[in-house]
Amino acid sequence: MRQTRRDFLRHATLAACAAAIPQSAFAATPFEDLIAKVARRQLLPDTYPETEIWGYDGLVPAPEIRVTQGDRVRRRFRNEVPDPSSVHWHGIRIDNAMDGVSGLTQKAVAPGETFDYDFVVPDAGTYWYHAHNRSYEQVARGLRGALIVEEVDGPDIDREEVIVLEDWLLDPDSGQLFDNFEQPMMMSHGGRIGNFITTNGRYDLTLPAKRNERIRLRIINAASARIFPLTLSGLSGWTVAVDGMPTGQLQQIDGELILGPAQRVDLFVDVTEDEGGMAQLLRIGDDDQLTPLVSFSVDGTASSVPRDKPLPLPPNPAAHAPDLADARDLRLVMSGGAMGRMQSALLGGARLGFRQLAQAGKFWALNDVAEMTDTPLADLSLNEPVRLKIENQTVFPHAMHLHGMHFRELRSDGAFGPMRDTILLAGNEAREIAFTADNPGKWLFHCHMLSHAASGMTTWIRVT
Repeated sequence: MRQTRRDFLRHATLAACAAAIPQSAFAATPFEDLIAKVARRQLLPDTYPETEIWGYDGLVPAPEIRVTQGDRVRRRFRNEVPDPSSVHWHGIRIDNAMDGVSGLTQKAVAPGETFDYDFVVPDAGTYWYHAHNRSYEQVARGLRGALIVEEVDGPDIDREEVIVLEDWLLDPDSGQLFDNFEQPMMMSHGGRIGNFITTNGRYDLTLPAKRNERIRLRIINAASARIFPLTLSGLSGWTVAVDGMPTGQLQQIDGELILGPAQRVDLFVDVTEDEGGMAQLLRIGDDDQLTPLVSFSVDGTASSVPRDKPLPLPPNPAAHAPDLADARDLRLVMSGGAMGRMQSALLGGARLGFRQLAQAGKFWALNDVAEMTDTPLADLSLNEPVRLKIENQTVFPHAMHLHGMHFRELRSDGAFGPMRDTILLAGNEAREIAFTADNPGKWLFHCHMLSHAASGMTTWIRVT
């Protein structure tokens, strides 16, 4: 594999930076506990009982982890829920052994046991962490939280707000979670989509604001399967990062924003609502009904005139587009689901019909295989460029997430889209992504509609 001069200089610079950090400083950083607990939280209005959830430190959402780019994160995960678990650090380019994927990069942590996560964060941005064993159940129960990596030199804003969007599938009579997490209808359709939405653990989140105040909104879709179409009222601004990665060029917000499961977006918004009014981040429903996810009560004025247009966020390392002249071409075909055309697929080395697959809890397939395989989708050399065409031959949308690396969409006109770690494909849609395999290890690639991942839509790549 040919290494360009730019690649050589980038790796040499990263190595020099790592060598310049005193190891004694890392060694002195203590481990902090991160405990998965069973707890009860008031999700619904006060007329309902508290809901039993699983939460890191028993909280919904989990405690925010906030560090500065280049810092070290050290967490001693302690499992106190009645199910083996692990922690995945979503979107962070870290050492493979720290990725937290049960069965691929580590063993699941048994109840009562611990596992030490220890890694350096190379990229600034908005990320999150969540359970990665039986994640279709454990994330839906509440094991999810924000991981924020601040820029060394922060942007010129008045303040920021982290917005964690979650949904819950609740029994309206008892206020408790529906506990059939493997219900075939959910597995074979759009996934476990909740009937109750919270923002930062509240159904009625209201925050203060001032007219002409500039706020950075870090929005995280931590739902198991729900797609959030979003719009603004009384706010105007720009998209400055997606999935933690700066966009480079500022993108004026005009109309709706679509946030698939696991995706994130960073916005710089200016409060344009008059004093005494209410600015809002709104969800667009199926019938175009607008429902507030966050309300900003405007009291006072931050400035008599609006601010000037902001500057873009600084790029993260390795943000250049891949060189596709010698790229490996790969193809991933997604099939199955209700109303799909999949007649059969491979499971356990045998070809089974759709009815047999459904009896085994498998409703989807990637490249005609309805399970995680022993062999990877691709064996890649370090720094090998890749073009991957993804064909969604189902009628449902899917949010495909690549662990350990970021990619860019390769658009029909040949232009590259912004860096991402999760791409949303509509039903019967094909899209192409490109990336450089610059992180060695075994990396999962799966649908982040987590029920879909559990019932067939999971594969992996190996970088050596």
